[in-house]
Amino acid sequence: MGTGLQKTISEPIEFNGVGLHNGIKVKLCLKPAEANSGIKFKRTDIEDSKNIIEANYKNVTSPILCTKIKNSHGVTVSTIEHLMAVFYGEGIDNVLVEIDAPEVPIMDGSSFDFVTAIRSFGTQEQNHTKKFIKVLKKFELKDGSKYISIEPLKNDLIIDFEIVYKNPIIRTRRKEFKLSNGDLTSIYNSKTFCLYEDIDQIKSQGLAKGGSLENAIVVKEDKILNDDGLRYRDEFINHKILDCLGDLMLSGYRIFGHIKTSRGGHQLTNALLREFLSDNSNWELGTIDGKEKDSKDSSYTRPIAVSA
Repeated sequence: MGTGLQKTISEPIEFNGVGLHNGIKVKLCLKPAEANSGIKFKRTDIEDSKNIIEANYKNVTSPILCTKIKNSHGVTVSTIEHLMAVFYGEGIDNVLVEIDAPEVPIMDGSSFDFVTAIRSFGTQEQNHTKKFIKVLKKFELKDGSKYISIEPLKNDLIIDFEIVYKNPIIRTRRKEFKLSNGDLTSIYNSKTFCLYEDIDQIKSQGLAKGGSLENAIVVKEDKILNDDGLRYRDEFINHKILDCLGDLMLSGYRIFGHIKTSRGGHQLTNALLREFLSDNSNWELGTIDGKEKDSKDSSYTRPIAVSA
């Protein structure tokens, strides 16, 4: 979990690519941000008074097939989860993300390009204490056959994820990821995936306009259509964990807790954050050493507790 101090990037980092769902070419620039500012997206193609969107779970809208956030002016940015996962895993708290289109570039379908660049340019610690959400009691949600829960865990995050597919290649798989193990390589590098038979339906919704075998794994019956196949045997569930990590970053803090989910996804993770954080008896803010330093600093992007 590092030294317990907040962190930003050392210098601006630029990316160019295409949106997975809208197919629009996009330029993205990550810029260092002041301590306690959190993660903010700035739409540079929109006038200044309306173009800031805070990366917060309360701003999530229509979390289907990707995570989209929207501000009070209706300005959106979507498919933020792979980038947010890198911020979570690399311990980065404060960044301004400038983007000239409504969707983060998909790159190769994983977080590989984002994390490689950030590690290359480097990060810097800031002289402000990093705070964490500490889970005080178990909380769970069920939606038919879908399930997610969170329970207390000291100074670490565990994501226990199960996927259930009828497809003979993807199948039912389960994996437990522990953040303190340190090596996130296989999580960062695992690509997004879809079933071949779902493509027409996805495109009928106006999505996947920028999708290709270059940025997504496509599974057709018992075959993978990508020439290079899978990067990892457990790549499908790795990518689901990547998405979950990115969506959890929208809490405004990192989380000390044990998450278990079956058939989970963007919508269920967001529902968990909304309901779990709405009751301040479920959690408290703390630091890595347990002391409540600067815990009343209202400038830091944070979940706002509302008593149930």
